[in-house]
Order: sequence, then structure tokens, then C-alpha cells
Amino acid sequence: MKTGSKTMDRADQRKVLEAFSKDFNREMHNLQERPDTIWQQMYNRLQWADGPAKDGPVAKVIAPEFDRRTAPKARPWFHLNSRLRESEALIRTLTGHTSQVNSCAFSPDGRRIVSASGDDTLKIWDAESGAELTTLTGHASPVSSCAFSPDGRRIVSASDTLKIWDAESGAELTTLTGHTSPVKSCAFSPDGRRIVSVSFETLKIWDAESGVELSTLTGHTGTVNSCAFSPDGRRIVSANNYHTLKIWDAERGRKLKTLTGHTRGVTSCAFSPDGRRIVSASEDNTLKIWNSKRGRKLKTLTGHTGTVYSCAFSPDGRRIVSASGNTLKIWDAEGGEELATLTGHTGTVYSCAFSPDGRRIVSASYDHTLKIWDADSWAELTDLTGHTGGVNSCAFSPDGRRIVSVSNTLKIWDAESGAELITLTGAGGVGALSTDGRRIVSASYDHTLKVWDAETWEELSTLTGHTMGVTYCAFSPDGRRIASTGWDSTLRIWDAESGAELSTLAGHTDSVNSCAFSPDGRRIVLASDTLKIWDAETWEELSTLTGHTGTVNSCAFSPDGRRIVSAGGNYDRTLKIWDAESGVEVKTLTGHTGGVTSCAFSPDGRRIVSASWDYTLKIWDAESGDELFTLTGHTDAVRSWAFSPDGRRIISASDDNTLKIWDTDDGQLSDTFRANGEVHGCAFSPLNNMVACGDTGGSVYILELVGFDLKPMNP
Repeated sequence: MKTGSKTMDRADQRKVLEAFSKDFNREMHNLQERPDTIWQQMYNRLQWADGPAKDGPVAKVIAPEFDRRTAPKARPWFHLNSRLRESEALIRTLTGHTSQVNSCAFSPDGRRIVSASGDDTLKIWDAESGAELTTLTGHASPVSSCAFSPDGRRIVSASDTLKIWDAESGAELTTLTGHTSPVKSCAFSPDGRRIVSVSFETLKIWDAESGVELSTLTGHTGTVNSCAFSPDGRRIVSANNYHTLKIWDAERGRKLKTLTGHTRGVTSCAFSPDGRRIVSASEDNTLKIWNSKRGRKLKTLTGHTGTVYSCAFSPDGRRIVSASGNTLKIWDAEGGEELATLTGHTGTVYSCAFSPDGRRIVSASYDHTLKIWDADSWAELTDLTGHTGGVNSCAFSPDGRRIVSVSNTLKIWDAESGAELITLTGAGGVGALSTDGRRIVSASYDHTLKVWDAETWEELSTLTGHTMGVTYCAFSPDGRRIASTGWDSTLRIWDAESGAELSTLAGHTDSVNSCAFSPDGRRIVLASDTLKIWDAETWEELSTLTGHTGTVNSCAFSPDGRRIVSAGGNYDRTLKIWDAESGVEVKTLTGHTGGVTSCAFSPDGRRIVSASWDYTLKIWDAESGDELFTLTGHTDAVRSWAFSPDGRRIISASDDNTLKIWDTDDGQLSDTFRANGEVHGCAFSPLNNMVACGDTGGSVYILELVGFDLKPMNP
């Protein structure tokens, strides 16, 4: 292998090939959908393969092509300047389900995986290649649980009923009816002759061949969430919403033990391979390990910060894997120490399991995917950055040198290097940067706002007064005031310097969804059940704009402050243009087939862009109200979008895991970037050649727009 004029030694060749293979597998699910993006998606991973080294073997191999791809007139692409929040243990991602994946399991030989989804189907996958082999259809409701038989020839699934399937052909063999409420969990006995299932307050044991109900076990109070046979098939453990587990005699149906100690509902349970221990997962954020014979608690495993939905022992009984939030954790089953945290999912992880050889882990998530992990590769990225919760918004500083991202914390990033500069705790939800870049405001889940110095990162003040969650906050154009809206149906105005509350504007009967200052800062418009315009100096209500037939989701002033555009919700689906002085409706723009989620004028005021639940954006002539273009290509809701400072491009972020850039002159799609999760909160840099956004997994994407003809705002 050569790099330029030099021949690479064998050790470096091996490193390069391993890096290409690993990153190709990690990107396969994206490349199958968009093979034309192979350079973009692969380079954005491979550029980090050498670690801190800037001139490592992988860098030397990809450098010539990078030079060609960044030369004048090269095809446009997104260059990622920040690392993904993703563990080194990730092997590949399996996509195909159209709803959350609730359960997953390896086949006994480890060659296949079965998954159960909220889309009413099960899927069988090749565990090595990630290829989808079969889809099992027949359930009429979400499928909550699935398992292979010990010989791997059958699959049992739980939904409104239980079904048994042929694991090779996918044919439905038997339907087991008898539960009177949805079935939450199911499992084969170790000899494959019986099945146990759980539902509201009851367990049932079935003959796996005939489908005949053998017995019903009662004694739980409330919904039973999970069940498992002991390795010898003689006992069953079950977990319920009322904080307890129960151990049963599987032959006689007699209750043997009740395990108490969790303080909230128990979601999952499993026996160790030797049958001597039980692990349980709970809504109290912990796992517990129990002696299965005496029912005595041995260990409590703490470290998760939310409900633990799933747990399993490794085949040798030495490790435990658990799922909570968008992460998995691996634990030492003897000492209870946390060994590793696996990050990469962008939605809640509901299920996890070891492969039969213990070398891999499979997980199933709300993000519609399954992921396969190397169970022995525990090393985390030393510079793993990002939020631990979904990113709601991003903003550039006025000079384009820094980025603020808001999640359960607030983070500041260097826009050039992608380095995380600082994390500000006590912030979360939504935030904004003042126009001079000197201060940041953030809204927290505790109903307060905080003001920060953007240079020193010092907390300047805490703004208290809202009685419910804060949904939006913004600085006035001169940076001297802050406006915030909340679920308490009010808009509050604050002095940005002192933090004092200046006024509370009430009058709406529903939560305030959006607010905007006029360009001169003298007026404020609020979107809620109606639109209201207020005087920002006297706090007097100037006018109520009526005409929408339901909730108003968004509103914005034109750059000259003479007009307002507003977006109606699902019952309305229109935009309206208003005279900002008189409050008279000027135009109604129709065309969207779903509720309009957001709207704004272009920087020159000549156009309006709107986004809708119908997965489209529309560009309108702001003077005539004519629809100019419909931007189609997203396959899920568009959460955020922004004009480039020169008004020539639009960037859009969607729940379909993509960021798209569009030309406003002809409405054509210029390029697509595929993220790891639903993309929210996109923003353009004032310099035009950078964009930022975040996903639901906590990654912040700082992207350089290579090959796009974009002019700086202030050339």
C-alpha cells in the first residue's frame, strides 16, 4: 500500500484496513440507503481513526482524496468537524423497523437475531452481516417480546396474543390465546417444551408444541413486566410494577419466594447461567442481584440515571448488561462494579442480550434500530464528547468562532476545531445567545432561566417566576432584555443585566409556543391560542390577531418590522401574513397538508419559508403570497431549519436522521448529511460556510460546507 511516493509497512497497512473495515460496517445502514454519500460518510469517520496523531497511517491514505474533494469546483459535501458520541465497541446498526424496537435476542448458535417492534412485526437478521433475512407479520398490535427456542427452530412473540413461528421460513405455526390483556414478556423453557408468558397480574405456562395452556400463576398485584425460566427449567422468576419479583415452582405453579427491595416497578429479570443468582432492573434506576434460593439481596448496582428497562447475564455469568436511557452498561456480576458504558443509540434502549459465546451484545431502541456491540471492547473514546440527553438547539456566536448547544446541560464549542470548551450545568431545555455574543440565556426544567457570561462562563443570575416549564427564550435586539414563554401561558420580560423581572404578559388561555421581538425591539408578538402584539416598553397589549382556526405554532416579524407571519397547527394548516401596525390580515397562504410547525422571513424579507408535519418545507413569495417551491425529500417531521445569512440556502433538520441543504432560487436539494439520530436545532454560521445541529443521542455536529457557493454575511 502506498501513500504518495512512500510504501507503508505491514503494521500500518493492517491498521488502515482494520479502520476501513470497522467504519464501513458502522456506516453500512446509511450507505445502503445513500451509496452516493460513501466519501462523505466514510471520511467523517476515518478522519479520527488515528486518534490524536495528525499524520497517522489512515490520515496519509485519505489525505490525497481529501485534497481533491476540497479543490475548487469539487462536488459539495458536509465535512464533520466534531466527533460522534459513540462508543468504540459499536460494530454495526440494523435498520428496517418503522417504530420502536422493544425486544431482541440471539439465536442459540449466535448466527441470527430476532427483534420485536411497535410496528407490529418481528424481523430476523443475519448477526454477522446485519442483513435482514425475514419479516414476520401477523400480529395486529405492537410486539413487546420475542425469544428463540433452545434448538433455534422456533420463535415465540408476545403482543395482544402469543404466536409461535418457524424461525427458518417465518411461517406462523400457532397462536396462543388466553390472556385478557396485552402480553408483556415470553420465554421458552430450557428444554423447549414449555413457554411462559406474563400479562396483567398473571403468568401462564403453555405447551410449546400444541399451544395448550397448562397453568395460570396468580399472586402478583398489577402488571407483570418480565419472566424467565431457570437454567434447569424447574423455576420461573417474574417481575411486576408493584416493586417485587416472585419465584415460582414451574411444575406445580406454586409461589416459592417474593423478593422485595426495589422502590419502584421492576421492569426486567433474568437467572444467571448456573441458576444461583437473579438480576433485576427497575424504574428506581438500579439493578439488584439476588440469591435465587433464599431470595436474599446480594448487590445493588447504581450508575444509571433513569429507568433500567432490561438486564441479562453473560453466558459465563461473570458480567451483566443493562439498558437505560440511550445507553447500555456492562457490570462485573461478582463485585457489582461498572465496567463500561456503551453509547450510540439516540433513543431509549428497551432490550439487550449477550450472544451465546458472550463476545457480542445486541440492543433494541426507541430510535427504531438495533445495534451490535463488541462485548470485550470496553475502551471508551478518551475524548467522548456531547450531551447525555437529546440536543434541542444550537447557535453560533456573532463572530462564528463558538457554538452554544442546549440539552440537559449547556455546552460551548470551538467552531473551528470542534473541541468542547466548557459545560455549564444547571441549564437545559432551550437557550439563546445575545446578539453581541456576550451573554447566554438558558431555560431549565426546574422552571427557571439562567444568564451566563459567554466569555468567562460565569453564572450571572437566575431568573425565577415561571410556575411551569419554560418553552422559549430570546434576547431583545439590543441585548438588554430577555423574553421567555412557558406552559404557564405567560410571557415574562427580564432585565438581562440584573435579572430582575420587568413584566408578566398574560392573556392567553393556552401555553405560549413562540414569541419574537420586532427588529427595533419596540414590540413583541406571541403565538398561542391566538396571536397578540405587545408594546415592549409599556407592556400594553396593542392588538389580538384572530383568523387562525386553532393553535398558532410560530410567528416572526419581517426584517423591516412592518409585517408578521404566523403558522397554524393541525386544525388550520395555513400561514397568515399580517400588517404589524394595524393587526389586519393581509394574506392567507394555503398548501400544507399538515400542521405548520415554523415560519420565518428570508434575510431580505422577499420570501417566507415554512415547515410542516407533512414532511415538507415551502418557499413563498412574501409580497404576493404565491407558493414558489415545495421542498420534498424528508421522510419524517422537519424539526428545525434556517436561512443562510445571504439567503441563498436553507438548511433543514428532521426526525428522519438527516440534515439537508436547499437552494432557495430553485428549491433544489443540494446535499444530504446522515446523522445517527433525529436531528434538531440547526443553525448557520454568520460566515456561511459552517452549520451546527444536534441529535437525540447527544451528539453535536459541527459541519463545514465544502464546495458550496456561499458568501460571508459581511464580506
